[in-house]
Amino acid sequence: MGTSPFFFRREEMLNRGLDKQELLRIVDAVANEKSIDKELVIGSMESAIQKAALTKFGNDNNIEVTIDRESGDIKIQKVLEIVESVEDSAREITLDNAKKLKPNDNDKLKVGDKIFEELPQIDFGRIAAQSAKQVISSRVREAEKNRQYEDFIDKQGQILSGIIKRLEYGNVIVDLGKAEGVIKKDELIPREILKTGDRVKAYCYEVKKELKGHQIFLSRAHPQFLSRLFFQEVPEIYEGTIEIKSVARDPGSRAKICVYSQDASIDPVGACVGMRGSRVQTIVNELHGEKIDIIKWTEDLPTLISESLSPAEIQKVLIDQDNKRIDIILTEENLSKAIGRRGQNVRLASKLTNFEIDILTDKEDSERRQAEFKERTETLIKNLEVDETLGQLLVSEGFISIEEIAQSTPENISKIDAIDEETAKELINRSKENLIKEKEAIAQKLKELGVEESLINLKGMTQGMLVILGQKNIKKLNDFADLSSDELIGGFDELKGKKIRIDGYLEEFSLSRKEADDLIMAAREIAYN
Repeated sequence: MGTSPFFFRREEMLNRGLDKQELLRIVDAVANEKSIDKELVIGSMESAIQKAALTKFGNDNNIEVTIDRESGDIKIQKVLEIVESVEDSAREITLDNAKKLKPNDNDKLKVGDKIFEELPQIDFGRIAAQSAKQVISSRVREAEKNRQYEDFIDKQGQILSGIIKRLEYGNVIVDLGKAEGVIKKDELIPREILKTGDRVKAYCYEVKKELKGHQIFLSRAHPQFLSRLFFQEVPEIYEGTIEIKSVARDPGSRAKICVYSQDASIDPVGACVGMRGSRVQTIVNELHGEKIDIIKWTEDLPTLISESLSPAEIQKVLIDQDNKRIDIILTEENLSKAIGRRGQNVRLASKLTNFEIDILTDKEDSERRQAEFKERTETLIKNLEVDETLGQLLVSEGFISIEEIAQSTPENISKIDAIDEETAKELINRSKENLIKEKEAIAQKLKELGVEESLINLKGMTQGMLVILGQKNIKKLNDFADLSSDELIGGFDELKGKKIRIDGYLEEFSLSRKEADDLIMAAREIAYN
């Protein structure tokens, strides 16, 4: 907030003595200029005069200052409490002395009451005037900030329009009429050029109640800026007949938006595009040429994924709901189309669907499946002491682990050609024995690592997880309770403006974030209760 000329007039007024009418005129002028309550301005002046009075008469005193709202009369009073025995002469007075000071109120006065001793008007020196000015300025600034917050808190989540007032270190300061908003450097569309005096639209993503600095934060790079532009340009979205399901943006380059209508007679994509592309073109122009893919939302996830990765043609979609992962299988010719320039297409599709997407060619998928088949077969051969043919037969029939064989029945296994019931029983017995040996070996390993029973007994924790944690020196329940989900399943950290991948301790177990959070919260509940 710039310094108002009224502040200088106020300081002059204080230097030469308090003029009642000029005081009231200044109050009205400041209240009108800053669009704040007149009462707040008077209150700030009372505080300023009180501060000066305390300096003159002593800071130990309890002094009250009131300005008459009609006449401008200023009353400076010392407040004294009536007590039986005085301990603080600056703030207390005996009943006898109070009666002497207020002879007209002798009959009414009693211990516990307060009396007011009028003090003489004060002449402000330059230092006192400057100090008073600072108090008034601070109070007015605080009131102005509070007013701005109240005016704009309801506009959070909307598009605001204003004039660019100035540029500060790459940030853009926008005059919104009654307040200023800021578009930080990283909330601007890359490579767009904005100049002082330009009218600009931006999405208000946050309004903070702060006394210093800006409190209205705007963005042109936020995904919801695109969403609100469609809200403004497409009447069907404004009316609620078309719903925006999700938005993903690479600001200044490309965006994807999912739209849906419960009314089968309405084409949500066509409505958003508009006649000859008029509606979407208006938005593209506002975003300085940002390309926009409009996708019809559907509950069928494979279809939605395929549409999101257009123009690539998808052969197969493999979905892992628990871990929010999707494997996309396609031909070599479609690989570059699906990935897009610098991974843009698949990255936006991932944000749009809220699934992590892995793209594989049909050749890579085949090689992966062969490798998995070989690994599972070798595990059965090694641990159950069977030949390669039998191992391959079991895996091809869906018995991909020793646990599955151990939990099966002779009847189920003997349904496989070339395996009789006796062989099936033997396979089950060997599987169970192998699991017991493995369990004993892991138990011994945990003992050697020093993993405590409280952590071992935590519900949801497997022996494999416990071994990994023990090797990472996480051996106590309290140690585990202090971890974050990112430390368990992996995540990203920021170093010098760059995202750095952090490996999770239990990443190989493919835990979902919810499962990781549940484990940690269960540990905290036991450890800290």
